[in-house]
Amino acid sequence: MVGVVRAEYLIGADDVLQIKVYGYDDLTTSVRVSESGRIVFPLIGELEVAGKTEFDTAREITKRLAQGGIIQNANVAVMVFEYKNQQVSVLGQVKTPGIYVLKSKTTLLDVIAMAGGIDALGDNRAVITKHINNKEIKQEVDLRTALELSGHSQPIVIEKGDVVYVPKAPVFYIHGEVLRAGGFRLEPNMTVSQAISLGGGLTPRGTLRGIVIERRDSNGVTQTIDAELSDKLLKDDVVIVDERLF
Repeated sequence: MVGVVRAEYLIGADDVLQIKVYGYDDLTTSVRVSESGRIVFPLIGELEVAGKTEFDTAREITKRLAQGGIIQNANVAVMVFEYKNQQVSVLGQVKTPGIYVLKSKTTLLDVIAMAGGIDALGDNRAVITKHINNKEIKQEVDLRTALELSGHSQPIVIEKGDVVYVPKAPVFYIHGEVLRAGGFRLEPNMTVSQAISLGGGLTPRGTLRGIVIERRDSNGVTQTIDAELSDKLLKDDVVIVDERLF
């Protein structure tokens, strides 16, 4: 889970602030930031808060109370009670898809962790959609590489309005005389031998002779290929293990 550094969060429209002036309970209030980035605070009126931190806002209220001759050296605390401004979406094959709030500088790996991590069917890549100058920009990231380089290179920062999507991993299928027939996640450079292991191995009736792969070509035509145990599999391949002849 990403750590929260509250002082770094920049207040924005629709956030709800809790403001407390210690020793003056009648000035303790909750207020929602307007679309224009302003709030109205008792005795000092309208105040620009968008783009400021909690600390900056508290300091400005203290200053305005003193300038108005209302309270000198007021002890003011400001806390964001509801974060509505800095939201991002994390979708696809993560354990808890949804909308998440950025409370500090947050990286791609951070937001995926906030969403519970990648689920069993998730790919090792993510697609980030950003809106820059009213244009939609998509960036594909290899998560394994990002994890390996974490701490050694500039991290990928996720910002307000971004959408992070983790697609489903490529799969292959194995049928015939294996203990667990079905679809499985295709790992890089996976061989026929490894596929049979994922399928639980051969049944007593199975044989390693006569294994075939059914593979669709670029035109969608299925081809049947005689396979060796060391052959590499491709996405959507169907491995068929034959029955032993007695």
